[in-house]
Amino acid sequence: MAAQDIEYVELYTSDMPSTVDYFASSFGFTPLAESVGEGIRSLLLRHGTVQLVVTAGPGTEEFTEAHGDGIADVAFGCDDPARTCEKALAAGASLIDSAPGRLVVSGLGDTRHSLLARSAGAGLPGDRAWKPVSHAAARPGRIWLLDHVAILVEGGTLRSYADFCTEAFGLARYSSEYIEIGEQAIDSIVVRSSSGGITFTILEQDQAKKPGQLEGFISRYGGPGVQHLAFLVDDIGTAVREFRDQGIEFLRSPSSYYEMLADRLPGITAEIADLRATSVLADRDEWGYLLQLFTRSPYQRNTLFYELVQRRGARGFGVANIRALYEAVERDGSGAAG
Repeated sequence: MAAQDIEYVELYTSDMPSTVDYFASSFGFTPLAESVGEGIRSLLLRHGTVQLVVTAGPGTEEFTEAHGDGIADVAFGCDDPARTCEKALAAGASLIDSAPGRLVVSGLGDTRHSLLARSAGAGLPGDRAWKPVSHAAARPGRIWLLDHVAILVEGGTLRSYADFCTEAFGLARYSSEYIEIGEQAIDSIVVRSSSGGITFTILEQDQAKKPGQLEGFISRYGGPGVQHLAFLVDDIGTAVREFRDQGIEFLRSPSSYYEMLADRLPGITAEIADLRATSVLADRDEWGYLLQLFTRSPYQRNTLFYELVQRRGARGFGVANIRALYEAVERDGSGAAG
C-alpha cells in the first residue's frame, strides 16, 4: 500500500518562540494544539490544509546541532500504514519507532517519515497526545496547501533516492529535467503520490561541472535534506504584500529580469509592473502559467527557506522553474536587488 498525503511536516528548532512567531505572526498560521512529554514540546500550527509541527527540547538537540533548524519529519498519510512500513523496510529503510499509533521509518539523511492512517479531515496527528491551545478553527488565509517539498541530495545519489521513494512509499516518477546554468548544472526528478498529496522535487548538483549552491546547502546543512517548502496561494501579489508587511523577507529580482519578461511571456505583459513591484517570478508550461517567489532563510545557517506558488493552470516543474530558484538564490548571495 502507498503513501498518499503529507499529514504534517515537523520542524526541529533550537528557538521555539521565534520559530513559532515566524509562522504565526508573519505567515498567519494558527497554533491549535501542543504536546509535552519528557522535556520535549511540540506545537501544531495550521494554515489552510498545511500542518506544521514545531518541536524543541532535549530529543531535538542532536539534530539541530548537526543541521541547524530543519525538517526532521515529513509525515505520510497512508492507505495502510503497516503495509507501507513493510514496503519501506524491504526497500532499505530502518524502523525508528513502532509505538502504538506511531510507525516511523528512516528517509533521506536524518529526515524520517511517520506513517499514519490517512485523515478524513483536518484532525490532529494521531501519533502523540495533544492538548488544544485554541478552540478556534484555523483562520482563513492566503495559503491553501503544501504544493511541494524540495529535497537536495548529494551528487550521484539522485536516481537511487528517487527509486527508494518509488519502492518504499509507492510514489511515481512525474518528471525529470537536466538544467545547465553557466558552468554549473542541476539534475532533478519529481516524484508524486497517486492522489497528488505528496510531491517531492529532488535535485542534485552535477559533479562533473563547477560546484554550486546545492553543494553549498549540503555543506551548511551537514548532509542531504529538505531545502524548502512551497506553499500554494490563490493570489501571490496580495500574499507577498501581506506577508512582507508582517515581516517575511523575500528574495529580490533585478530590473533586467522584468525587462526580458515581456518577450519571454507576452501573455502577462499587463502584469509586469505588479510582478516587478513584488519581485514575483513567472514561468509557463504547456498547461498555463506559474508565479513564484522565495523567502530568505530565517535561520542562522542560511539553509531551510520557503516558497509561495500560484498556479494558473501550470502543472509541471520545468527548466525555467528550477532555474528561477537557482538564479534567485545566486542573486541574493551576491547582494543583487531589484
